[in-house]
Amino acid sequence: MSAWGLDPATGKFVALQPGTPPTDPYQYKYELQCHLGGGDFDTVCLAGLVDCKNGPEGKEGIPVVWLKAPAGVPNPSWSYHSGPTCLFDPQPEDLLPRIAAVIQTEFQRLPVSAGTVTAQPSPHTLRGAETNFFGNAAEQQFDITILAQRVHVVARPVEYTWSYGDGAVMGPQRAAGAPLPQERWGEKTLTSHVYTQTGDFAVVLTTHFKGTYSVNDGPPLPIPGQGSFNSPPQPISVWRTITRNYADDCLQNPQGQGCPAAAPSVP
Repeated sequence: MSAWGLDPATGKFVALQPGTPPTDPYQYKYELQCHLGGGDFDTVCLAGLVDCKNGPEGKEGIPVVWLKAPAGVPNPSWSYHSGPTCLFDPQPEDLLPRIAAVIQTEFQRLPVSAGTVTAQPSPHTLRGAETNFFGNAAEQQFDITILAQRVHVVARPVEYTWSYGDGAVMGPQRAAGAPLPQERWGEKTLTSHVYTQTGDFAVVLTTHFKGTYSVNDGPPLPIPGQGSFNSPPQPISVWRTITRNYADDCLQNPQGQGCPAAAPSVP
């Protein structure tokens, strides 16, 4: 059996050669369940052999256990990693490279939630003032089928890009932002933005996820690159402020502009 590792040049899993620079601290291989080497099997173990007759799409598989060893070590000592489980493929010897060739595309197709967007203040803010934005994205897990195999995917948010709707973009950066108490609204934060024009804008958060995947309960393997997913647009209205100075207050001049007793202004 070959040991598998990620080829950084192609982004595909290939049989590792001695001296290959590891991208994962381990290399993996599978062996038939109960196999003792050669044509010998453990007869006691065979009594508990995993049933692989009713796999995805009705395919019959083979019972295996997954082994691991330090990556890049020639002739390593292999140790148990996980299993027993099933491989459902007529050519299991190159199953992992074929799944690795499509996993990045399948990852981007998953319904990963980019998280929610919150603005402070909201739904209205002021031109020329700092508006604080923060996102809330979480780790997500999915079970999908690739090449008739059960594949478990874990997506973890790692970076964020903010599009503020007025042409300004910030990121990607690790900060998702955080809420401020109301008395601190208007402070500059790692994710705040100052609008220079009034109007209605749509803010979009792009969350970048790193992922791992495991085939038929096998070891978790890294998905090359990142998956990027956009939040629904968050509307925000930017208003302007007008400052006026007055010589007295409403107690001194109840008819003054802005006072409850004042006559309505004529447009």
